[in-house]
Amino acid sequence: MIEMVGFDGDDTLWRSQEYYDDAQAAFEAILGRYVDLAAEGLRTALLDTERGNIALFGYGAKGMALSMIESAIELTDGRIEARDIHRIVRLAKDVLGHPVQLLPGIREAVEAVAATHRVVLITKGDLFHQEAKVAQCGLAGIFHRIEIVSEKDPATYTRLLQEFGLSPDRFAMVGNSLKSDIAPVVALGGCGVYMPYHSTWEHERLAGFAMGERVVEVAGAEAIPAAIVALHAA
Repeated sequence: MIEMVGFDGDDTLWRSQEYYDDAQAAFEAILGRYVDLAAEGLRTALLDTERGNIALFGYGAKGMALSMIESAIELTDGRIEARDIHRIVRLAKDVLGHPVQLLPGIREAVEAVAATHRVVLITKGDLFHQEAKVAQCGLAGIFHRIEIVSEKDPATYTRLLQEFGLSPDRFAMVGNSLKSDIAPVVALGGCGVYMPYHSTWEHERLAGFAMGERVVEVAGAEAIPAAIVALHAA
């Protein structure tokens, strides 16, 4: 029986990834004045740099900007101009300042689930940015607890479930990332509602994951309550 339902934040409750995609496109336009993007393998180089820096900088726009600056200096052999480095910093500020836009139907979905289950928000990323999003989203009052974590892995979920006083088999997580929202919870014995987003950061992709009977995939927020009911009954 499902007693508690967790909701992811970015790209589950509110839009996020497209702002990073726009920043990526603008970054490529800046670098395109110095190097041949196709020949240099810019996307791969940036992704590798970001992955290597996550342990130091964490997730979010600030870490993205630092990784972009590092990649830009390396790929241009230090030729990038200071004004273009400043433009990269501005890209991060634009991402940090974007408005919080809830996904269609998500407010109604969270309210419907909260009417029958305890609900918690579990989101990861830059603390200040995530706190600002939570404050602006208008949903904070619905959740029993709000957790902003640096990583979403089995260890983090284990700690949280212990704090909640809940066994994993009584917990379901709703999110857009198989890697961060679904797979770790399922590995512990919990359930998941997978709601894919139209754009996914490469770092959040997970190949070869078997959905199984403890995961329900939905096309939109309106199907979340029914998915929880199905998992609850099963």
